Amino acid sequence: MIKIIGLTGPSGAGKTTLCEIATRLGIKSIDADAVYHDLLIPPSECLCEIASVFGCNILDSDGTLNRASLASIVFDPGDKEKKMLGKLNKITHKYVLAKIREIIRESELNGEEMIIVDAPALYESGFDKECCAVICLIADISTRLDRIIKRDNISGARANERLRGQSSDEFYSSRADFVIANNGDTKQMENELSKIITKIKNS
Repeated sequence: MIKIIGLTGPSGAGKTTLCEIATRLGIKSIDADAVYHDLLIPPSECLCEIASVFGCNILDSDGTLNRASLASIVFDPGDKEKKMLGKLNKITHKYVLAKIREIIRESELNGEEMIIVDAPALYESGFDKECCAVICLIADISTRLDRIIKRDNISGARANERLRGQSSDEFYSSRADFVIANNGDTKQMENELSKIITKIKNS
């Protein structure tokens, strides 16, 4: 049976870089965010359900998702209990997880023995329970801030706002089997990941 490794951590920790390293080590990875974006390309059952709950105003004239309109609803500062975000996650998680499971089945049929699932909402979606191990990637706040600014081409204020809305490092690390600190030394991260993969293979 294929071994599923969950990868999670806060934005800017470097999960994409870790997946690139995993590829060099011969381990395939799935990017949950990329899966979600693909699922929103019309015609899309997922997008239709989102529109039915949040209204057609979240769609542009060509039927594609207007991310800013949806964000203004689910990240409304007045929604202290984050009920709208919860509704969105309830819809999206089921579609994303179904697609991820499909990719995993195909990978197993193709002879893959191990696969990494990069999922920022790994715990929130409950998918961590389907993993044989979870790796948490963390990094210093200043390092994460710089990465987010460069990656998303946004201001420092906007990046700070995004970080404030995220869970703490402890939220991710306390539930993980392995924790890797990534403050820029990719060689060290590769060495740590290689050791972790060996442990999981031998477990």
